Amino acid sequence: MNDQLQKQLGKTLWNIADTLRGAMNADDFRDYMLSFLFLRYLSDNYEIAAKKELGHDYPDPNAIGNGGRSPLSVWYAENPDDVADFEKQMRLKAHYVIKPEHLWTSIAHMARTQNDDLLNTLQAGFKYIETESFQSTFGGLFSEINLGSDKLGRSYADRNAKLGAIITEIAKGLADFSSDVDALGDAYEYLIGQFAAGSGKKAGEFYTPQQVSDILSAIVTLDSQEPATGKKERLASVLDFACGSGSLLLNVRRRMGPHGIGKIYGQEKNITTYNLARMNMLLHGVKDTEFEIYHGDTLANDWDILRELNPAKKPAFDAIVANPPFSLRWEPTEAMGDDVRFKNYGLAPKSAADFAFLLHGFHFLKDEGVMAIILPHGVLFRGGAEERIRTKLLKDGHIDTVIGLPANLFYSTGIPVCILVLKKCKKPDDVLFINAAEHFAKGKRQNLITDQHISKIIDTYQFRKEEERYSKRVSMERIAEEGFNLNISRYISTAVDEAEIDLSVTQSELVLLEKQIRGETSRHNAFLKELGLSPLPGGE
Repeated sequence: MNDQLQKQLGKTLWNIADTLRGAMNADDFRDYMLSFLFLRYLSDNYEIAAKKELGHDYPDPNAIGNGGRSPLSVWYAENPDDVADFEKQMRLKAHYVIKPEHLWTSIAHMARTQNDDLLNTLQAGFKYIETESFQSTFGGLFSEINLGSDKLGRSYADRNAKLGAIITEIAKGLADFSSDVDALGDAYEYLIGQFAAGSGKKAGEFYTPQQVSDILSAIVTLDSQEPATGKKERLASVLDFACGSGSLLLNVRRRMGPHGIGKIYGQEKNITTYNLARMNMLLHGVKDTEFEIYHGDTLANDWDILRELNPAKKPAFDAIVANPPFSLRWEPTEAMGDDVRFKNYGLAPKSAADFAFLLHGFHFLKDEGVMAIILPHGVLFRGGAEERIRTKLLKDGHIDTVIGLPANLFYSTGIPVCILVLKKCKKPDDVLFINAAEHFAKGKRQNLITDQHISKIIDTYQFRKEEERYSKRVSMERIAEEGFNLNISRYISTAVDEAEIDLSVTQSELVLLEKQIRGETSRHNAFLKELGLSPLPGGE
């Protein structure tokens, strides 16, 4: 789907959201809107697979007597004895099953005809998807959508009518895009961005700007040993331990291709965002067996698969990307001092968990893996415990690159941020600094990094290029001289030198100007004399 159509679809859906949400705030309505978009995607994908499976037996959608039902409803009614075998095949081919009455076609028809049973059918459909549709169970996937909410209406009839209006408008808006299933994934991402823009600081919990995501995903998928493509052939696993809506993980997958990653792992503490991430994975064609998103507290490390004590079985990841909450206050326990993630480096201060997040991810990185994490600039120069952690990471040769980004890129904060690239087996005995802080396009709300800016950053990183006032490879000896302070301005000057003044040239120019002034004054005085007026002083 081209960018213009993608934006058109996204804007169509956004306008529907803006018009219909009524008494709901944008965050509440987001959950309804995105859930219906998700149902539409699952349904379209399922019906395409069903048509392929049934071949000539698939009923003609335009056949008389369908009464607005989906073709599968007709087939189910006519072939009750074959339903079990059909669903068994669909679990193999499409990896999930949706009952005909729960398909978007059926739901949209009920909404259009103001069917009194719409709300109950929708509730049953959501429950079936959570518990029965997939091989994995997706418990609570729709937990944030309260179909019994007073915001939809006080009575069942009012809520049913409101849902009918919302679904009918969404169905109309999507009608022109029905042939492109992949487009819905892009529209979903667009809507997440639009809702993020309207959510202010709260958006930082679930949204990483696409341009920043592009940089991180490129960094962890690059391979200098593959000069032809510059990209690794395969990643066995990738982790984002603060995955939000999952856009960073999906960006890594987009670069690697649908078969380029063994498994995707994500962790998210916020329940709403956790559900967004799971939907987002499925909506982008990631099969339920190809990803695992866990709802839990990263810093408490409550995910069982990450708590394996046997070193031989400890999980490790080829690539780790993350955009954790900036300078989050946290309460480390005494026991955390002996936590395998922190004991070699120490605990991050209570006032800022930035290094706690970094060390968590770094602990689970494979020896040959790459980690790229977005952090506030404070981690580069703050003292105390953070200085001790930073110093040891540098002395151990784990900090590979520091990239300074422009201010005001995020919806959640206007502060400039940096990307730290870490490796366990880093080869160069230096740190590459890239100062991209002044390289951006001014936007209405946020600053933007263009494709050209992104390419320049990636190219500089990949080939460790040096460029005056932009990038520099700095030796560990020099960094040690600076007290292991990584403030970019200590190593790269962005000040523009004042142009040298050639006094002899300037003198000649002044003499010439003075001569010209005298000549013009003389001409002016001649005119004044003809008019009988007093001349000006000066002139030749």
